[in-house]
Amino acid sequence: MDFNTNFILGCSAIGAGLAVIAGIGPGVGQGIAAGYAANAVGRNPGAKSDITGTMLLGQAVAETTGLYGLLIAMILIFVKPLAK
Repeated sequence: MDFNTNFILGCSAIGAGLAVIAGIGPGVGQGIAAGYAANAVGRNPGAKSDITGTMLLGQAVAETTGLYGLLIAMILIFVKPLAK
């Protein structure tokens, strides 16, 4: 392998690592949402099913960001950028 090939593969690995960092945001957001939902259920136990449903829908939407980051990382690692 020459320098250009190694450079491109190295940049792909660095990009994959940076893409995985995208999972931090959804993790923090989901933790905050779960905390607020627990607080809301504690204040109004009768609305538990409504609060839980809304929280789960919001967490599913937030998780897509982390999944997109994981998908990009997997593409960068496993798809050969120099295949001809």
